[in-house]
Amino acid sequence: MSDDLLAAFWRYEGALMANDLETLDRLFAPGPDTLRGDAAGILRGHDAISAFRKGRGGAPKREIVSVDVREIDADAAMVVAVTAPITGGRGQQTQLWRRIDGEWVVSVAHVSLPAPAVNSTVWRIVGTPLVAGADTPELASQTVAVKDLFDVAGFAVGGGVPAYLAESTPAARNAVAVQNLLDTGASVTGIARTDEFAYSVAGKNPHYGTPPNGAVPGAIPGGSSSGPASAVSLGQASIGLGTDTGGSLRVPASYQGLWGLRTTHGAVSSEGLLPLSPSFDTVGWLTREAWTMRAAATASLDLAKQVLPPTRRYAVAPGLNAQAAPGVRAAFDAAIGTLDRAELLPDLAEVELGDADELFEIFRSVQAAEAWATHGDWIEAHPGALGDDIAARFAVASRITEHEEAEARVALAAARIAIERALDGRILLLPSASSIAPSTTADAATIEQTRGSTLRLTCVAGITGRPALSVPALTVDGAPVGLCVVGPRFGDIGVITTGAKFHAALAG
Repeated sequence: MSDDLLAAFWRYEGALMANDLETLDRLFAPGPDTLRGDAAGILRGHDAISAFRKGRGGAPKREIVSVDVREIDADAAMVVAVTAPITGGRGQQTQLWRRIDGEWVVSVAHVSLPAPAVNSTVWRIVGTPLVAGADTPELASQTVAVKDLFDVAGFAVGGGVPAYLAESTPAARNAVAVQNLLDTGASVTGIARTDEFAYSVAGKNPHYGTPPNGAVPGAIPGGSSSGPASAVSLGQASIGLGTDTGGSLRVPASYQGLWGLRTTHGAVSSEGLLPLSPSFDTVGWLTREAWTMRAAATASLDLAKQVLPPTRRYAVAPGLNAQAAPGVRAAFDAAIGTLDRAELLPDLAEVELGDADELFEIFRSVQAAEAWATHGDWIEAHPGALGDDIAARFAVASRITEHEEAEARVALAAARIAIERALDGRILLLPSASSIAPSTTADAATIEQTRGSTLRLTCVAGITGRPALSVPALTVDGAPVGLCVVGPRFGDIGVITTGAKFHAALAG
């Protein structure tokens, strides 16, 4: 094989170690057919691979142990390199090189690295297990990733903020939501990451990194229950115990193709939970299957308070759905059409729930006022402890006056009554998020715009206190999007049953 191929290989290796993005782009074949794979999944197309490189901030340092070349023809060859990461162990890199217009470029690449014992972007601490469950059958063999907001006996709560964790003391007992799962046989695998004080739906933490999206390589995981969501999506836990204030279970579920349930406000005790906004904070779960979700919910809810949702009466809100990207709206409309043809929506009405901007502003104002009341004193005493984005969000919250908060609470009560009157007991169907998961390289303006559009969809459940289930039922450009089922208060088990029926119909 010609020396120019090996020269191109070593040029690639030098550029990789120097994070020379321009050279790396030239050495990967142009076009949509170029592939790069690793344990996280496959990136398709030169542009996606380029964006991934820009977002990761450089490849792990390594040395090349050996290089083997196998010629396919005069213009194609496989190059297999054994690598030695400076962190230890051995890895492997397999590349299909092709000569295009006289230059050697990578057409397909697969990279393997020694698997870390613990992915610190996903987990704060893990055990085998960290806490064993009771010897009962209900959730036997189920493993739980606990969001770093819940008390776990013997461990401190960090809330996604290193400075807060450093000052926290170990909990004396488990949070009620944790104990519910332990009492029915589940074991806690570990404590998983969250966005700073859970005040985000993106899943990016400036201190610990961004957990991987198990469904879309190179995309954000969704937050603030990002760690539990990624743990479940990656198969490292079967249940993610999280919270949902403005969408923090439904959004990561939507982005990663999971089931995610925001329970009826107050249906699961918040005792032992670090709050953000008590008027909206709820406990819930992330799972890969509907039956696991139902089992977790059954173990944790007071079944005597549960009601059966109406089996025939549903609603869609075109004014809200307009917040979603065109591809999401098209996928949602197609799903509604499929469910209608399957006679699963015999009584479907279009409803007007109010101006989306006004609903969002009401929700945002009350949430922000309560978030500052919860954490403001600590934040003022610890300047620089938060990343720029969340610090800016709390700064806005600090400027909400008592009068503005009071007005927002009056508007909140009125909006709740108006929405319930418009729904008239119906189950509301809408997209779980406004878009597919954005890239980790998306700029701050894009992330904020996506956040705002998504919260305009998700805030309806928060305003009404209703349960909302994200069902992994839609796909846009190969990426998952959830179909959200918003049921009546204390209709949590019922929305799981309804969601499972919809999922079966749409999967068929």
